[in-house]
This record gives sequence, C-alpha cells and structure tokens, in this order.
Amino acid sequence: MKVCRAHLAEARADVGVNFGTDIKTIDYYGLFLKSSTSVVGPGEGITLPDLERRIDHEVEVVAVIARECFQAPESEAFDYVLGYCIGLGMSVRGTEDRSWRKSYDTFTVLGPYLVMANEIPDPANLDLSLHVNGTQRQSSNTKALIFNIPKLIAYASAGYRLYPGDVIMTGTPEGVGPVVDGDVVTSKVARLGTLTVSVSSTRRAHAARS
Repeated sequence: MKVCRAHLAEARADVGVNFGTDIKTIDYYGLFLKSSTSVVGPGEGITLPDLERRIDHEVEVVAVIARECFQAPESEAFDYVLGYCIGLGMSVRGTEDRSWRKSYDTFTVLGPYLVMANEIPDPANLDLSLHVNGTQRQSSNTKALIFNIPKLIAYASAGYRLYPGDVIMTGTPEGVGPVVDGDVVTSKVARLGTLTVSVSSTRRAHAARS
C-alpha cells in the first residue's frame, strides 16, 4: 500500500523499486497478506536473507483489531480498533507477489508498545519518520494516506473476516531505501514512540551461531 502520492511517484520513477512495471494503488492491486512468521519485536532485529536483491525499509502506522470484524462500514471502522503501534516493514524488490517479497522472517517489526485507541484522538494526523544510522530518509504525516484507516478496515473486512490481534499496516511515505548488514534503523511516530532496530545478515547470524 502506498501511504501517499509522493511515494507512488517515487516508486514509479525508481526502476530499483518498480522493475519496469507500472506501480498502481490498492484500488487496482487489492490488499495483500503478510506471513505471521515475519512478525518480530524490535529487540529481535532484522535478519536480511542471503539474496542479491535490494531490500528496502518502510515505516508505517499499524492499526490493531480489537474484535471480530466483517463487512464494517467506514463510519464504524474505528469501533474495531484496539490501538496503534509503529510498524517497520521490509521489502525485497522484484517482480514476485508482494506477499512473498514482504514476508521473510523478521520483515515485520512491531512496537515498541501498543497505544490504546482512546489515547490517539486523531490517527489521521500523526507525524512519522525514519532514520538509518542517524540520517533521515522518510518523513511525512498520516494525513497523506491515500486509503485512510477507516477505508482500509472497510476494504479489508469486505473481503475477509478480521479477528482480535490482526494488524493492518497502513502504508509508507516517500524516501524508502535499502538497508545493509550493520545498519541501525530508527522509526518514530508521534504519540506511538520510537522503534530502534539493528540489521544483520543471514551470513553473519549463521557465523555467530557456529
């Protein structure tokens, strides 16, 4: 999902992201599912697979579902939200399905804690940013979402039933870029805290265990 039109334009302009395809919005592609085995906490860090591919960071706001939800109208969507947290999604660039490229182990970092929905009066106005090794790469606000949170919940629940604990990653702003072994990624969202994650390689992880 593209959080704002600036990232949509960025993806269309960068062959390292689009691989020669015409990048469209979720009106065209629909939603995609990520493997639950990709989810980790910030202390576990990100382990990059041994691929000759670019692997990009994507900071996102995450909505956590509170109760069973099916075919919810947008006007009632917030009634199904338990709370929010920061999501750091990783994406292998290529032409394969998004569910595959975004579901590697450790590719969905959630945290640093869950903030209850009643503590976030306006989730449609949250500043978010991402730094790699102290250098800012992404900075935006959830006002720029192409699909806001109620629309995403209505869209998702129209097709499949949502259950307590399900998470919806809302999308990322412009400024995505690659990370490599040894990087430290810091994601910040107003009212949701700061998520700091270390990046290592599969090769280094194997060497540390041997």
